[in-house]
Amino acid sequence: MIGAFFYLVGQSWKNRTLMRLRRMKQPKYLVGAIAGGLYLYFYMFRFVLHPNRFGTGWTITPENRALFESFAAAILGVILLLGWVVPHERAALIFSEAEVAFLFSAPISRRKLIHFKLLKSQVAILFTTLIFTLLFRRSISGSPGWIRGVGWWVIFSTMNLHMIGASFARTMLLDQGISNWKRRIIVLTLTALAAGAVLVWAVRALPPPDTQKFERLPDVLYYAQSIFQSGPLPYLLYPMRLVVRPYLSVDAASALLALGPALLLMAAHYWWVVRSNVAFEEASVEASRKTAERIATIRANRGMAAGKPTKKKRAPFKLQPVGLPAVGLLWKNLIGAGQSFTWRFWLLWAWMAVIVGLSSGMMAMATRSSTGMNPKVMGVMMIGGAIALMFLIMSFLIGPQLVRQDFRHDLPMADVLKAYPMRGWEVALGELLAPTVILTAVQWLLIILCLGLSSAFGEQLPRELRLAVASGVAILAPCWNVISLLIPNAAVLYFPGWFHSGKGAPQGIEVMGQRLIFFLGQLVIFVLTLAPAALTFAVVYFFGQMALGTYGAMPVGALAAAVVMVGEAALGLMLLGKLFERLDLSSESVS
Repeated sequence: MIGAFFYLVGQSWKNRTLMRLRRMKQPKYLVGAIAGGLYLYFYMFRFVLHPNRFGTGWTITPENRALFESFAAAILGVILLLGWVVPHERAALIFSEAEVAFLFSAPISRRKLIHFKLLKSQVAILFTTLIFTLLFRRSISGSPGWIRGVGWWVIFSTMNLHMIGASFARTMLLDQGISNWKRRIIVLTLTALAAGAVLVWAVRALPPPDTQKFERLPDVLYYAQSIFQSGPLPYLLYPMRLVVRPYLSVDAASALLALGPALLLMAAHYWWVVRSNVAFEEASVEASRKTAERIATIRANRGMAAGKPTKKKRAPFKLQPVGLPAVGLLWKNLIGAGQSFTWRFWLLWAWMAVIVGLSSGMMAMATRSSTGMNPKVMGVMMIGGAIALMFLIMSFLIGPQLVRQDFRHDLPMADVLKAYPMRGWEVALGELLAPTVILTAVQWLLIILCLGLSSAFGEQLPRELRLAVASGVAILAPCWNVISLLIPNAAVLYFPGWFHSGKGAPQGIEVMGQRLIFFLGQLVIFVLTLAPAALTFAVVYFFGQMALGTYGAMPVGALAAAVVMVGEAALGLMLLGKLFERLDLSSESVS
């Protein structure tokens, strides 16, 4: 069994390497490989070749070790929790077609199939461990490289075993008649109870935060450390702390001492996986068949990703027989986005955002005394507002890269889109509407939450200032989203042979280099595009202060900037339409 495993892995690695070397004959892959190699050298490997030329970064000390450990454990806990909430399919270990044909028909026990899959996953885990050890060399520099490597291996191996065990547990629950939604409700209810217990304890037991002392980052970290080290939170995070503790060890003695409990926890996960009496063969064969079909479809579509077959989804709204053609593409792409983007879903979240925002403002006024707001309530609201603001900023920066219900998703169906009786700019508008609507709805909800929770700052942030900033951001949000989406969609239409997605897409250093070139180009174009709008806002705001005051000039300046951005978006849509009309996928050669 072990010999067959190493033979399969070795031959697969050899064939994959030869395929990538042959691909270097094409200039687009050669240029990408050069860019990817330079990126890896300057960002990672030069720190290994020339370790004395660069700073050492942060160092784990006895004072801040517990905070780093608790924060890393919290992140790991969220990732593991998603494995119980998000998936909906039955347990399936993905095998290739060859593995299904040879291993499933061979006289091999079910436990040996699991062992084969675990051994195969270790190849990817060891490679990922190497990359992460080099990538995060400067962040935790107080320990030798072998400690960081062992720590990452423990984290990734435990995560892999936990995800497989969670899939087996989900299957057992389905066999017992507990549906996916019942399981999600149970898990989320337990999570909410745990979070509520931590929140109640924090309000009652912790000293109120003194914002006047939060002038330096160490003061904020010290208060956060008091939250993580007392109350129920350390007990809730204890298993995850055992997993991340070897990585955060500062010397060999502490690493070996922390490695024992972490390995015991990993062994418990291994026992859980191999002892789970769950039939996964049927689901694995079906999942492998679907994966093979998707790869074949991707190759037939000249390397473009094909949509994954899913069950019938409910339409977000009723499509009228007459109207703007772009609305039809909006309707189609919202269906492709999934059930999470129906009007009922957004109505529920909008209602919750309004309730939270209004209740936060009323709480701020009700708890305000002659000396100010209740410090405990203020601290909770400040933390919630900071989290909402963080998600709002992330939605502007990385949201357009995550929501891909546009040409990046529909490019394999470009021939079908060309057959529609629509002009190029109408198709481009229809393709960009869905991600723009989704992102804007998310951002407006987060703005409402930030507006309500920011009332905790009281006189430090006057209500007029908060309203002015919130209204200005809300005005600019849809324009920002359209321009952010125009750039990657134009890149996809201009370089369709360089666009890859899906499991059957090319991978390797050359693809990473191509993505790096795209990212840098998009960043430069985006900055140049926003410059006229920023200049317009500055001019209108400067003169608007004289007539409307500081607070009134903000939304007016944002509205003027939005007009400029709308004009730029219109020109961008015309250009995107021309690119779509000239698109010919048959002229693109993809290996």
